[in-house]
Amino acid sequence: MTFPLYLNLLGHPLHPHFVLESLGYLTGFQLYRLTRSRFPRAHTTLEQTLIVLAGAIIGALFGSKLLAVLESFPEYWHARADPGVWFGGKTIVGGLLGGWAGVEIAKRAAHIPHSTGDAFAFPLILGMSVGRVGCFLTGLSDHTYGTPSNLPWSVDFGDGIPRHPTQLYDIIFLSFLAVALLIRLQKPLPNGRLFRLFLGSYLFWRFCVEFIKPTWKPWLGLSAIQAVSLLSTVFIFVPIIKSRTPDSPRTNLTVE
Repeated sequence: MTFPLYLNLLGHPLHPHFVLESLGYLTGFQLYRLTRSRFPRAHTTLEQTLIVLAGAIIGALFGSKLLAVLESFPEYWHARADPGVWFGGKTIVGGLLGGWAGVEIAKRAAHIPHSTGDAFAFPLILGMSVGRVGCFLTGLSDHTYGTPSNLPWSVDFGDGIPRHPTQLYDIIFLSFLAVALLIRLQKPLPNGRLFRLFLGSYLFWRFCVEFIKPTWKPWLGLSAIQAVSLLSTVFIFVPIIKSRTPDSPRTNLTVE
């Protein structure tokens, strides 16, 4: 396999990252549209939904870019004279946290007192998984590969060095996480808990898997993504562990 693996559309080569990232957004939104009615406690009006989505998009763009710069600051600084470098690059972790912050700000503006995140958990898992396929097919230029490895499933992304296919590890983890959350939904959950379980679990996974990525790690041996992921995981899970409130009515998930 040669990386990047361009996709062919009517004789026109298309970059895999653009195609799969776009497909991830589309499939995630479609799943959200099909399943949001199964999370009535996260319900919002059409106007409120648009405000929340706008907050999520703006927050995700800002957070994704900010963490990308922190994660690879030496590279950005070395090429600081090139405006194109500063506009390129983004991170899933920054996008998730920035989007979450953007939603909370938008909810205040729209006077939404309840959590709206549960309906987004499974769409985000699907969209991220599809997008990670694009990261894998892009190869070295995507900077999401792992450290050199002699494992039988290691992948040479084009530089002659077998590496951990950490993009595929992400997909496998997200698949297991989806199953675990579906099982957890068989018991009552307070509103908003599903989203927090999804986000906290994924952030802890990213903290762990980043150890086998060749990234800049200036923060006590941690990368910026690891430091942010660890702090955010604690922030998310400590209130859950301390919580002693009775469970709310059951949230069920079915697809029409």
